[in-house]
Amino acid sequence: MGKGDQKSKKGKITRGTSGVRRQKKKHVVEIVEKPKVVAKKKAAPKKKTAPKKEPAAKKEVPKKTVAKKPAAKKAAEKKAAPKE
Repeated sequence: MGKGDQKSKKGKITRGTSGVRRQKKKHVVEIVEKPKVVAKKKAAPKKKTAPKKEPAAKKEVPKKTVAKKPAAKKAAEKKAAPKE
């Protein structure tokens, strides 16, 4: 009874077969049950209304005002004053 023997366990291992002396392993699948979740009773759902959106007001951009420089006194006015 050695590696070449078809009926012995060693012979079955070398040939890669199975039989009475060497059975196939049965694949056992475990079924895991999830714990049941108890559904909570919900109160009547409140209807939510979206807040009314007002049209976006256009931003008023203040107009740029250029500060006017005071007019320089003319030399002619100065000359006209000394006349009497």
